[in-house]
Amino acid sequence: MPPETDAAPLVLEQLTRRFKIGKRVVVALDAVSATTAPGLVIGLIGPDGAGKTTLMRLVAGLLRADSGTIRVFGTDVAADPLKVQGMIAYMPQRFGLYEDLSVQENLDLYADLQGVAPEARAARYGALLHMTGLTAFTTRLAGKLSGGMKQKLGLACTLIQPPRLLLLDEPTVGVDPVSRRELWAIVDHLVRGQGMSVLLSTAYLDEAERCDEVLLLHEGKLIGAGKPSQFTQAMAGRSFQVRAANMSKRALQGALSRLPGVTDAIIQGEAVRMVLDAGINPGIVRESGLVDAVITQVPPRFEDRFIDLLKAKAAAMAIEPAPSANPPAAARAPAAQPGTEIEVSHLLKRFGDFCAVDDISFTVARGEIFGLLGANGAGKSTTFRMLCGLLPATSGSLQVGSFNLRTAAATARGRLGYMAQKFSLYGDLSVLQNLRFFSAAYGLSGAKRNARIDWALREFELAPMRDATSRDLPLGFKQRMALACALMHEPDVLFLDEPTSGVDPLARREFWQRINALADSGVTVLVTTHFMDEAEYCDRLVIMGQGKVLAEGTSESLKSACRDATHPDPSMEDAFVALIEADTARSAAQVRAA
Repeated sequence: MPPETDAAPLVLEQLTRRFKIGKRVVVALDAVSATTAPGLVIGLIGPDGAGKTTLMRLVAGLLRADSGTIRVFGTDVAADPLKVQGMIAYMPQRFGLYEDLSVQENLDLYADLQGVAPEARAARYGALLHMTGLTAFTTRLAGKLSGGMKQKLGLACTLIQPPRLLLLDEPTVGVDPVSRRELWAIVDHLVRGQGMSVLLSTAYLDEAERCDEVLLLHEGKLIGAGKPSQFTQAMAGRSFQVRAANMSKRALQGALSRLPGVTDAIIQGEAVRMVLDAGINPGIVRESGLVDAVITQVPPRFEDRFIDLLKAKAAAMAIEPAPSANPPAAARAPAAQPGTEIEVSHLLKRFGDFCAVDDISFTVARGEIFGLLGANGAGKSTTFRMLCGLLPATSGSLQVGSFNLRTAAATARGRLGYMAQKFSLYGDLSVLQNLRFFSAAYGLSGAKRNARIDWALREFELAPMRDATSRDLPLGFKQRMALACALMHEPDVLFLDEPTSGVDPLARREFWQRINALADSGVTVLVTTHFMDEAEYCDRLVIMGQGKVLAEGTSESLKSACRDATHPDPSMEDAFVALIEADTARSAAQVRAA
C-alpha cells in the first residue's frame, strides 16, 4: 500500500545505533525521537561526533539501527528500504563525482544509475543545469571545477530523479560564502517552488537560522528541537558587545572568557561579542577591573543558544574546561618584535596558459594573524603553497624572515609549520606514533624530542588517545593532533589552510584560543578560511579574486567599505560577497567589451 500523502516526511522513534571501534563501544545515536513536517528545511545541528552523519545514513537505509524505528512518508525503512530509497535522494559529505568525466558525462552516468528514461533526460538536464548555473560548463571535466561548482554538480546528480525527501550532509563545508548562498538559493527553490522536504546538516550556525526547524544533537542525544527563533529568543538580554580602550581585542577576549558568568566571548571586528550566563549582570566586566569597558547590548543569535546548551551539557557532566590557551614556557617564543616577517612582491604563478596568481603583493608583520581569503578557485591555495615553499613561483619574490623562498626554500621550511586543509597525517599510525614521526622529520631527537612529545600530549589533551589509531579519532581530535604536529619544531611562522573546516563551534573556539596565544607569543600566523566570523580574528586580511588582490585591510575597514542603504551594518560575509560579485561583474563586462 502506498504511503499516505499527508504522512510526515520523517518520523524517528527511540532510534539507537552503536559502533565498535577497537575495544571501545561508541553510542552514535541514543534513543532519538523526532517528527518533521512536509515542505520544510529541517536543520540537523550538532558538534563533531554528535551523530548527524549516522542519522543520515540510517534514514537512507545504508545502515541498520540497533533499535528503534524510522519511517519515511509512513514507510518503515527497516521493513522496506528499497521503497524508501525510491522516495529520497542522499548527498553525502563527499559526493562521488567522477573527476575524469565532464559535467555532462557525470549527469549521464547518474541518470543511468537512477534509471531515468532517455526521452525524459533533456528536460531534466536543462532544469538542473539552469538551477545550478552550470549550463555553460557541460564539457568541462569535473576535476577542473571549483569547490563550489563541484558541490552544485553533486547536487544536480543527486536530483536527477526528483525525490520527495532530500538528505544533504553538510553540503556547504569547504565552499566560499558566494557558493554557500548559491546552494541555499537552490535549496530554497526546491522547497518553496517544488514542495520538496529537506533534511540538511551543517557546521555553519548562521545556516541554522535559514532552516524552518532544527534538531540539535549532542553525543548522540537530541537536546533540542523547534524553530530557530525559539532558541534565539531564549537568549534575550544576554548578548553584548564589549570594547576597551588601550587593550587589544585578543587581550580583551582572553580577559572576558576567564570571567565567571561568561558563557561565550568571541572576537567580532575590533570588539568582543560576550554572552552571559542567565541572570548575570554585565556589570561584572567593570567589577573585574575593566573600568573603561564600553558595553552595548546586541540582539541574540542562534549560535549564542547553541553554545549555551553545549556548555550547560558539559557542566552537567562535570567536564573539566579546556586548558589554558597560553603555551607553556618551554614552547613559548619570544614576544613579537616590530618588523616584517613575510614579504610578497609581484608574485605570479602560471600553469601553462592559465594564470593562477597574477602579480600580487603584500606584507605580514611579525606576530600578526593574517587572513588570506577568496572564492573557490581565486588562487589563495596556490599562493599558500608558494609561501610554504611547496610550489615554485613563476616570477616575483617571496621573503620569509631573512630567507628568499625562491633560492632557500628548504632552509626556510625549517622555520615554518603547516597544517593542511584535509587531515594529512598517517591514519594507520597511532597518535603517539604520528607525534614521534613528525618530531623526527623536523630534526628533533633525544631529550628535546621527548619533551616536545610530552608537551603535545599534555597541551592538546591527547594523552588519553595516545594509542588510538589516528583515522578513528573524532574530527576535533584530528585537528588537535594536526596542529600539535605542525608545532613540534616551534616554528616562527604557522600556515593554516582552512584548519577548522567541518569542526564544531566549541572545537573552533578552543582552536582559536590556541592561535591567539601563539600570536601573542610572537608566532606569525597565516590562515585561509571560509568561516567569515573567523576572519574577524585576523589582524589584517587580503581578499583574492581570479588570482588578484581585490582588497586589503582590517575586517572593520573592509566592512565599512561596503556599507550602504541595503547593508547599514554589513557583516564580514556581506563585504566578501560584495567584493567577489563586483569583480565577477567587471570581468563579465570586459569579456563583453572584447
